[in-house]
Amino acid sequence: MAHDHQAHHGHPTQHGHTHGDTHGGDVDWAALAALLEAEAEVCAPAYARALAWLGKEVTEPGLIVDAGSGPGVIACLMAETFPGARVVAADASEPLLERARARAARQGFTDRFDTLAGELPESLAKLEYPADLLWASRSLHHLGDQKAALAAFGARLAVGGTLAILEGGLSARYLPRDLGFGRPGLQARLDVLQEARFARMRAELPGAVAETEDWSALLTAAGLKHTGTRSFLLDIPAPVPDRVRAFVVGVLSRTRDIHADALDAEDRATLDRLLDPADPRSVHHRPDVFVLAAHTVHRAVRPA
Repeated sequence: MAHDHQAHHGHPTQHGHTHGDTHGGDVDWAALAALLEAEAEVCAPAYARALAWLGKEVTEPGLIVDAGSGPGVIACLMAETFPGARVVAADASEPLLERARARAARQGFTDRFDTLAGELPESLAKLEYPADLLWASRSLHHLGDQKAALAAFGARLAVGGTLAILEGGLSARYLPRDLGFGRPGLQARLDVLQEARFARMRAELPGAVAETEDWSALLTAAGLKHTGTRSFLLDIPAPVPDRVRAFVVGVLSRTRDIHADALDAEDRATLDRLLDPADPRSVHHRPDVFVLAAHTVHRAVRPA
């Protein structure tokens, strides 16, 4: 289950849950793979700090599972961070798992990197032995009954094993509030549209159960012991490197496609200008493009 993160968190994929028709429809994950990879690569510094934090509790994991791995960027970062561990990238998209295997091969992790194809959480029953660390980055909210999914994740942990879920945080910002044209506050208005889209996606999931997003309480209800929550800042100030600029162009292009019908005429015109490579004030050229976001990780262990 790759995510289209954008639909909820202002990222382009999703579990940036924005790929394809991302929320509430069939998603062409293969077509969106490049954007998913770019997102994870840009966010890698925040993920690395999150894994370092988890490493204080999970000191020598034997098996790590990335549940909803997408193209495997974070799974490979796990293999790098925990050199003694076997890493399993689990996802429903075989094209994305192909990319994960190719990335692991390029980075030299083939001997301790596996993939597992299938829908979560059922596919995790295929694991040969319990996990010491199970990571779910914005994949949980694509499952109808999140409390039941957390219990299923916990059941795949070894006693004393850790479940880490990345949910919530703060939506990314890429541009000043006042762009110098159009109405100020464009990204805040886009957040409103994305929250509405996310709510529709959740309501349309099979077996959807409405839950208060109190993640420590949900983890406890799933039979786990909540051991901490931390947020990790992603701060890439202007001027950004070319690869980050290209990522922002991809995010805003996807946003424009997804919300075209919901945008008013002025905001649609503003986005069109921001995406016009011939316009010197577009994101292709303007010097004030940045990336600022917060990723929140909730950690819990399976008690004895």
